[in-house]
Formats: sequence, C-alpha cells, structure tokens
Amino acid sequence: MNNKLQNKGNSIFGPAYWSTAAAEFRKPRTLVFAALTIALGIVMNLFNIPVSENLHVSVAFLPVTLGSMVFGPVVGLSAGVVYDLVGFMVMPSGMFFPGYTLSSMLEFFIYGVFLYRRKLSVVRILAAKFTVNYLIHVGFGSLWSAVLYGKAYYYYFWKGLIKNTILLPVEVLLLVALFQAFFPFLVREGLIPKQERKMIPFL
Repeated sequence: MNNKLQNKGNSIFGPAYWSTAAAEFRKPRTLVFAALTIALGIVMNLFNIPVSENLHVSVAFLPVTLGSMVFGPVVGLSAGVVYDLVGFMVMPSGMFFPGYTLSSMLEFFIYGVFLYRRKLSVVRILAAKFTVNYLIHVGFGSLWSAVLYGKAYYYYFWKGLIKNTILLPVEVLLLVALFQAFFPFLVREGLIPKQERKMIPFL
C-alpha cells in the first residue's frame, strides 16, 4: 500500500477512517496481533506492584498501547472486553465489576484513536497516555473504587492523581523507547504505515 492510500481517510471525523479501522477485523494477522497483545498485557499485569487499596503500578500498558496502534480503536473495543474478562478469570480480585470492563475498552479505544494510522511523535504519545491516565485511571478509576469500597470519590481521586502524575513521564519515555524499537519491524511487516523519519520526532 502506498503512502497516498495509507493517508486516505486519516481523519477520525470521516467515515473512511472508521471503515478502515473496522476492516481490521477481516485481517488474520491483525487478530493474531490483538490476541498476543491481550496475552502479554495479562501476563505483565500479574507482576504489578501494589501501592494501596485498588492502586498498583504495572507495565501492562506497553503491549496494550503498541497493540492499539496496530489494530486501531474498533478492534480495540473488543480487545478491551476480552482483556478485562480473561484477566479477571486469570487473576480474580473480589467480585466482577463491569465498570473496569468499560475502562479497559476505553483505554484500548483511546490509544487506537491517538495512534492508529498516525505519524508517531513524542507529543502524540504523551497526549494518548495523558488522556488515558487522567480520564480512565484517575477519573473513572476513582469512581469505580468509590462505588466498590465505600470511601469518598476524592479520597481515591487524589491518590490516583498523584500516582499517575508521577508515573506519566516515565511511562511516556518507556513507550517512546518501545515504539522506536518495534517501529522498523512493524513497518516491514506492513502492520503500520511507513514514516518519513526513522527516529520518532518530538512533534
């Protein structure tokens, strides 16, 4: 596929973009990559570091973000459901709560919207991680914790805000390094569009 075709329908506000994203369901390699993403994310999440009640540090976001860049936001919604359900079955913690399934779906979806068929840059990666951290992990995560554990929303909000703010620059640096390492392979295999630069630019 040439660059002109790759850039066609690149705007998320046009139907062509969503048609292309939905078409990823018909690509066996994409579905295999999604399955690997889910499996790797679940395994990495098994080795999380507990911080406090329902708050932990994990690097599972690395395969989740990389995978979402490849298969996009539409496949990402389904991947998010499977990721949460299988993850709960592998490592159950209390009762099942659908709020976390929604958060998982939105996390894959947001990464996909920011990164699928896009020219990568440090700022774009930062924007994606910033949105997920503060909207999903702090915003929704605090709400789900308040519902499940009975303490006030802002109790969890401030704890989540501090944790995600401290980790954000580290997570972005890890993502940039990961994308830079895997970028040549993904381009060579035709899983993502080719970029003009070999190094991920700042803007």
